[in-house]
Amino acid sequence: QVQLVESGGGLVQAGGSLRLSCAASGGTFSSYNMGWFRQAPGKEREFVSAIGKSGGMIYYVSSVKGRFTISRDNAKNTVYLQMNSLKPEDTAVYYCAADKLRIGSGGYDYWGQGIQVTVSS
Repeated sequence: QVQLVESGGGLVQAGGSLRLSCAASGGTFSSYNMGWFRQAPGKEREFVSAIGKSGGMIYYVSSVKGRFTISRDNAKNTVYLQMNSLKPEDTAVYYCAADKLRIGSGGYDYWGQGIQVTVSS
């Protein structure tokens, strides 16, 4: 069973950047597809981005394409989400997720505790 811990969130002005990290432990990291999700107040959790086990498959929700970049370092058991040109509507709690079979927008088995990202206008 894998444990996931997010870091790197915080408060940033619109147009700024943040890099989220998700450190995994307790499993073989390279055997998991990884995803990032977010949930804004009063809204349902939303898929943001996903990356395959070797980094060869990458997916983004349309609203972040061209602004966010997902990557992973299997040697460091970490997945990243580089977020540029941030907008107030990106404000949410961001969650890291892992699954051995699924990739994309749903059904991940393992989840982090979430980290707050707040973008001020």
